[in-house]
Amino acid sequence: MRMISRLLVRGNLVRFQHAVGAVRWQSSRKQAPVLTAAPVRALVDEQISIKGRFLPPHSPVTVCARMHCEDGDLWEAFAHYNTNAGGAVNLTTDHSLGGSYLGCEPMGLFWGLQPAPGGRQGIRLKKNDVETPYQVHISLMEGHVSPSDGKSSELAVVTTERWYMAPGVKRTEIRQNGVVGTLFLPPGPGPFPGVLDMWGMGGGLPEYRSSLLASKGYASLTLSYIEHKDLPGPPDQLNVGDSYFRSAYQLLQDLDEVDADRIGLIGLSYGVYVSLRIATQCGVKPSCVICINGPFASTIPYPEDGFSKHNDSTEKYYVCNDQGYVQFKDAMLPTHLALEHRVKLENLACPLMVIVAEDDGMAASSKYADMMEEILKSAGKSQLFTRLSYPDAGHLIEPPYSPHARESFYRVKPQKLMIVFGGHPASHAAAQEDSWRKMLDFLETNLRR
Repeated sequence: MRMISRLLVRGNLVRFQHAVGAVRWQSSRKQAPVLTAAPVRALVDEQISIKGRFLPPHSPVTVCARMHCEDGDLWEAFAHYNTNAGGAVNLTTDHSLGGSYLGCEPMGLFWGLQPAPGGRQGIRLKKNDVETPYQVHISLMEGHVSPSDGKSSELAVVTTERWYMAPGVKRTEIRQNGVVGTLFLPPGPGPFPGVLDMWGMGGGLPEYRSSLLASKGYASLTLSYIEHKDLPGPPDQLNVGDSYFRSAYQLLQDLDEVDADRIGLIGLSYGVYVSLRIATQCGVKPSCVICINGPFASTIPYPEDGFSKHNDSTEKYYVCNDQGYVQFKDAMLPTHLALEHRVKLENLACPLMVIVAEDDGMAASSKYADMMEEILKSAGKSQLFTRLSYPDAGHLIEPPYSPHARESFYRVKPQKLMIVFGGHPASHAAAQEDSWRKMLDFLETNLRR
């Protein structure tokens, strides 16, 4: 009977090749496959080590990351590897041969996350509740496969937690003196150096960068100035001016937990204009400013105080690509910016770091940086200027390992547009990692020493 069974198996080898391979994979080892991630709980800007062991030597495997965002959408990234002679794979040192990324990318499973096939497209991964982590499920599968096909079972699984808030960081909503924001304080009594954190015209109140800065030891106030229910006036208009931003700065400065003489400003996109205006025209004295892909002049009327209609005169310069997606870059060229709304950059009295994505589809960031550098040079202040430039990076340079979004839906009333942020995944990921490290060094130098 044993001989007959062996003959039957051999006779049907071709038809049952996949099934026999699966049995051989599982039965020829003394120990089941193991997948590890270390540390399993970490801040989002911390690299983790992912390893698979007890696998057949020189065999193809797929490593996959999956997670659900707060809106319920499934995000996915995967990569193909070959095990070494010892039957192991190490994402820190090994090269991906295919999938969401190529080459040696230790954190590719995180920055490579995209909406899973069949899900909503044109969305960005944005953390709203920073007091809870992202839970990312990482799995190891046999062969070089696409996880969404459902044709390969998981050999091993590990779940990681990615946090924006370190243990002990305190979050407080701010609705004081008309200021709308969220304050994050590091553990301990302080006083801490402070950061006033501003985003772009997408509005709302993004908290994830500020919460991460607090995890690095900075008292960080993320500030809303448009598109928020607690701000005055129509939500789609810029209804606050210099007095609002001055009040926000002074609110942070007056906190017992904050060192009043060591406060920096960070702005992305239109937040660059706001940051530079605060630093040069609001009667306050920040210790440093970081500007990420934004203008030093405004395309919309800026309210000194009171309301201002959101009438952007540059809409006629919008450019659509072959897919009908809008690029704002040409509309934001310096030649289209009103000189009367230009920041008086020659008044700057503190170090300035300008971060430039050279494939920015939203703003003419490189040209802005050129002009800022020239203005400061003419004013005899070249020593204040630091520039970081990143080829093939896009507009939204965020904390490390944030997934790249080349295109995304963007609300510009009265219609909803798909816009081009620009950038290419691997280059954008490298820019985020490098710029974040240098931002932290810049803050350390100017706010702690």
